[in-house]
Amino acid sequence: MGKEQIALPDEELDWIQLRQDFGSFHPETTKEKMMRKIKENPAVPIGCLATAGALSYGLYSFRNGNRRMSQIMMRTRIAAQGFTVLALVAGVVMTYDTKQ
Repeated sequence: MGKEQIALPDEELDWIQLRQDFGSFHPETTKEKMMRKIKENPAVPIGCLATAGALSYGLYSFRNGNRRMSQIMMRTRIAAQGFTVLALVAGVVMTYDTKQ
């Protein structure tokens, strides 16, 4: 038995044509996507690590009763969060500029 050719509207099956044009499509894994995003904007993970570090040390200081260091670390955490947000915005703006 041979395959029958069925006439279908082009606009409904554009994805089939795309798949044929590109051949076998390898979807990006989560790890590959994460590494690509880190390479595109390395300031964001740095900001996230700084935020997590300041929060952790601030909570540790709070638990040990060192109020002064706890306050300093909480303020540092706010600054690190601000840095992270600015890095995210800068990354979005840079990505938008390169796509145009």
